[in-house]
Amino acid sequence: MKKYLIYIGLIVVGLFLGKMFFANSSINDSTQNHSEEKVNQMWTCSMHPQIMQPEAGDCPICGMDLIPAEVGADGLEEDQFKLSENAMALANIQTITINDSNNQIGSNAIKLSGKIVENEDATSVQTAHFGGRIERLYVSSVGEKVNRGKLLARIYSPELFAAQQELLTAASLKESQPALYKAVRGKLNLWKLSEKQINSIEISGKPIANFPIYANVSGVVSMKMVEEGNHVMEGAPLLKISNLNTVWANFDVYENQISQFKKGQEVVVTTNAYPAKEFKSKVSFIDPILDNATRTIKLRVVLNNRKGLFKPGMFVEGKVQRIAPSIVDKQSILIPASAVLWTGKRSVVYVKSTPDEPIFEMREVTLGSKMGENYEVIKGLEGDEEIVVNGTFTIDATAQLQGKRSMMNQNKSSKDIVEKEIVSRISVDSKFQNQLKTVFDDYIKLKNALVNDNPDLAKDAASVIISSLGKVDMKLLKDNAAHTHWMTVEKEIKSSANSIADVTEIEKQRDHFIHLSSHLTSAIQLFGVNQEIYNQFCPMANDNKGAYWLSLEKEIKNPYFGDKMLNCGSVKEIIE
Repeated sequence: MKKYLIYIGLIVVGLFLGKMFFANSSINDSTQNHSEEKVNQMWTCSMHPQIMQPEAGDCPICGMDLIPAEVGADGLEEDQFKLSENAMALANIQTITINDSNNQIGSNAIKLSGKIVENEDATSVQTAHFGGRIERLYVSSVGEKVNRGKLLARIYSPELFAAQQELLTAASLKESQPALYKAVRGKLNLWKLSEKQINSIEISGKPIANFPIYANVSGVVSMKMVEEGNHVMEGAPLLKISNLNTVWANFDVYENQISQFKKGQEVVVTTNAYPAKEFKSKVSFIDPILDNATRTIKLRVVLNNRKGLFKPGMFVEGKVQRIAPSIVDKQSILIPASAVLWTGKRSVVYVKSTPDEPIFEMREVTLGSKMGENYEVIKGLEGDEEIVVNGTFTIDATAQLQGKRSMMNQNKSSKDIVEKEIVSRISVDSKFQNQLKTVFDDYIKLKNALVNDNPDLAKDAASVIISSLGKVDMKLLKDNAAHTHWMTVEKEIKSSANSIADVTEIEKQRDHFIHLSSHLTSAIQLFGVNQEIYNQFCPMANDNKGAYWLSLEKEIKNPYFGDKMLNCGSVKEIIE
């Protein structure tokens, strides 16, 4: 009996200890799960689900209390965001895999734009070796071919006429005064009269009144400096004659590309005149002086032109193999310039995070040299990543609206989507700013048409924007980054304006107006238009994702709803 009591006591103690152990374990598991839940818990707004904050508070858009969001419901990391398939199609978002893009681009190829000019080494200027009046000019126009020895002009020269008379007098005295005779002939030699011409004068016994001028070289007359009846001084240029059997192709090389070239590199030249032909040559000269206005140097190639295919003034394109082994890492990555956004000194691209879903995130990159229409990436990307190459501004606008890191919002916190990093303004010519302001003025007419629910006026205004864009002179942008940035944003603005002009349904026009506003805002923030502009925001537009627009008035007049909700929105920024 005593033995059974001991067994029962041990069982009771064991049950008690087990209960304590598992209870503590359950408490620990519960505490751990609660802790993880607390760490992962995000808070959102019921009216604005794009707002995601790590703690409770008020919605930065409407001021409502935030509610707990489903933990990991979208499976996205803090800086990732997702686009719908419809939004992808609407904005024409295009991506490429970097390895594939390098294969398409050609990792060592640099494309240069250039122009055919005369070979100055094979160009001569026909001058007057004595002063006088041009009695006859036998060259009628520029472009006329002349051969060496062809009669070009006849000049009456009182000095030469007197010198010929001196020759005839000295010739009659050459037996008694040979030194005088020799001196007179030498004087005529200095005026470039040939021995044959001098002997002819002496034999005829008569001076030539209108003395002939013959071509010194064969070629094409590329410039006429005189006309019949003109008086010319000794040494004055008459004609410029170019031998076009060889020509120069002069290419512009930007400052950041200079290190990629050296004499002797092979260049493949193409031209629109002969699209199926390639002409190979080598770099013969690299200008040692940089042009301060264009920030470029000239790279020269000599081309054989015996068949006369190349005409001075013709545009050509050159493809050059860059110096990869000594200057640039052979494994360097090239990406299209359209993939890059600039914010002052920062350069960013958008990377597609997952191959099967349209999920993106911003990535800062360090750029190297520009290779034609591509940039070398020194740091920030891997060779197998997929990046956005078309619609980058639309992607950036989406990131802003969802409170993610973007070109305008460098901070990782999504606490307030309207607190944007101010983009460093690029200094540009005031003429360019005025041309951009014309585009903005036309944008305001489009905005007002949407405010007034008038799709026909909106179509017309969008067409005017396209016309104004065509008058913006990008040659005024001397900075290489500014030039490339404008080309990118101009393409997006034009695409959105075209989309508005092509439809008659006002709701579709308003959808495209979202993207147009985003792209034009980026352009104005970067280049400026010397005018105070209100950047306004409606949280209900764009299917409750929110959308911005630009206005000259502080008063809200909503282009996304018109009369339905004319005053919905607020001023989020004043662009100086």
